[in-house]
Amino acid sequence: MATWVYNFRKPPKKNKAGLKNLLGGKGANLSEMIKIGLPVPPGFTISTEACNEFYKRNRKNPKGLDKQVKSAIKDVEKKIGKKFGSEKNPLLVSVRSGARVSMPGMMDTVLNLGLNDETVLGLAAKTKNETFAYDSYRRFIQMYSNVVLGVDHHNFEDLIENYKLTRGVTLDTDLDAEDWKKLIKDFRDVIKREIKKDFPQDVYQQLWGAVGAVFQSWRNQRAKTYRKLNNIPEEWGTAVNVQSMVFGNMGEDCATGVAFTRNPSTGEKSFYGEYLINAQGEDVVAGIRTPQNITKKARIEAKSDALSMEETMPKVYQQLVKIYKKLEKHYKDMQDIEFTVENKKLWMLQTRSGKRTAKAAIKIAVDMVKENLIKKDEALLRIDPKTLDTLLHPTLDPKAEKDIIAKGLPASPGAASGKITFSADDAETLKAQNQKTILVRLETSPEDIHGMNAAEGILTCRGGMTSHAAVVARGMGKPCVSGSGTIQIDYQSKEFKVGNRVFKEGEIITIDGSSGEVMSGEVKTIKPD
Repeated sequence: MATWVYNFRKPPKKNKAGLKNLLGGKGANLSEMIKIGLPVPPGFTISTEACNEFYKRNRKNPKGLDKQVKSAIKDVEKKIGKKFGSEKNPLLVSVRSGARVSMPGMMDTVLNLGLNDETVLGLAAKTKNETFAYDSYRRFIQMYSNVVLGVDHHNFEDLIENYKLTRGVTLDTDLDAEDWKKLIKDFRDVIKREIKKDFPQDVYQQLWGAVGAVFQSWRNQRAKTYRKLNNIPEEWGTAVNVQSMVFGNMGEDCATGVAFTRNPSTGEKSFYGEYLINAQGEDVVAGIRTPQNITKKARIEAKSDALSMEETMPKVYQQLVKIYKKLEKHYKDMQDIEFTVENKKLWMLQTRSGKRTAKAAIKIAVDMVKENLIKKDEALLRIDPKTLDTLLHPTLDPKAEKDIIAKGLPASPGAASGKITFSADDAETLKAQNQKTILVRLETSPEDIHGMNAAEGILTCRGGMTSHAAVVARGMGKPCVSGSGTIQIDYQSKEFKVGNRVFKEGEIITIDGSSGEVMSGEVKTIKPD
C-alpha cells in the first residue's frame, strides 16, 4: 500500500532535495524546524505524489488516503489532548498548500477547520472567550465558502463593512460574540442563496473539501500563470499540510506576523517584518489590515505611532530574534518566516528562502560570503541572471518637479509612471496595446498575478511590506507602494480620491517604490549608470 501521509515528526529518510520533492517546501521545512528544536504545532503532510495521483484518478482521492489521514488526525489528537469534532475540547486545523518552490498566495489555504454549530460552543467554553470563538467561526465560514464552495469573499466583506457602519465601529476587532452570531446567520443565508446548499457541519466532510480544494488549486488560473512566469513544471504537484491551529486572535496577548531575516528590498542585514495583535496570519499577508513594525528601529524610521512587537511583547520578541538567527545559520540563506503568538507563547508556522529584489540578492550573497556562511561559488549560484536587468530600475530625477498626492510604504524599489487601471484584466489588455499602466487596488489578491505582471507598478491602499502585493512585486522586480491609506478607491466609478482631488481611470500617475510617494502625472525618471 502506498504511503501518502507523513507526520511532521517522522519524515521519510531522504536527502533534503528528495524531502522537498515529496513533502513540498513547507512540509519539509516544518519537519526540519521540529528537528532543530523549534516550537511547531503538530500536524502532517499529504505528499505531492498524492496530488499527482488525485489528477490521474480524475480528481478522486488516492486509494488508502482516507484511512491514513484519519490515523494521522488521531496522532495529532493524542499529542495535544484535543479531539477533532469534539463538542467539549475541539481540535481545529489549518489546511495549506506547499509546492517544492515558494508560490506566495497562488494556492489555497483554509484556517480554523473543524468548527461547526456544536464545536464553537466547546471552543467558547474551553477558552472562556466567546468573542474569539465566534470570530474564528466566521473566519472559517468566510474562507471555506470562498476556497471550497466558490462563494466570492466580497459577499462576506460587504456584509461585515455594512454591519460595522450600522454599529458605528471601524475595526473587525470592535465586534463582539453577539455581532458575529448575527453575521454568521447572514453568511449562511448568502451561502444558501449562492450554492443552494447549507454550510457543511460534518468535520470530516469539511476536511476532505479543503484537501480537494488545495489539490485543485494547483491547476487554477493564477497558479498556472505563476508557474509559466517562473518556469515551474506542472508535474511537480503540491503537497497539503494539515496542522493543529494556534490562535493569534484570542486577545491582546496574542499576535501573528511575517518577517524576513534580512531586508528583502535592499539586502541590509536587519530583521524586517510586521505583525498584528489579536489577528490571524491571513490578515497580514492579504493586506486586510495594515500591520505594525516588528522592530522599534523600523517603527521610528517609518514615523509610526503604532508600537512595535519589540515594545509590546519584549520577551517573545527576544525569542523570535534567537529563532531567526538559528534559522538563517541552519539554512544559510535569508529566510521568510511566519509565526503566531498564542497567550504569550511563540509558535513557528513556516520558514522558506525569502523572495528578494536583484539588488538584495547580490548584497545578501556577498555579505554571507564575508560572514563565512557560504562559499563564493554558492554565492554566484544565488544570483539569477534573468533578474539582473531589474538592477537598472529607473529612479526619479531629483531635479524634476513632483506633485505628491499620497504616501504609502516603500514595498518594492524603483519608479514607474502609467495610466491608472483598477483591474488586472485591464492592465493586461492595455499592455498588449503597448500602454503603460499602474495597477491600483484596495489590496492585491493572488488572482491579480497576470495584471501585476503586465503593469509597470502596483499601488495598494491596504497592506504592509510583507503583504502579497509587496512579496510578489519584489520577486518580479516591479515598483510597489503599499498601504497608502489616504487613497479612497471607488471601483464602480473607476476613480480614486485623495482629500478633495479625484483621479480617474486612464489618468497618469507616478509611484516611487523606494520612498513610498505617489505623484500626479508623469515624473521624469533617470536610468542608472
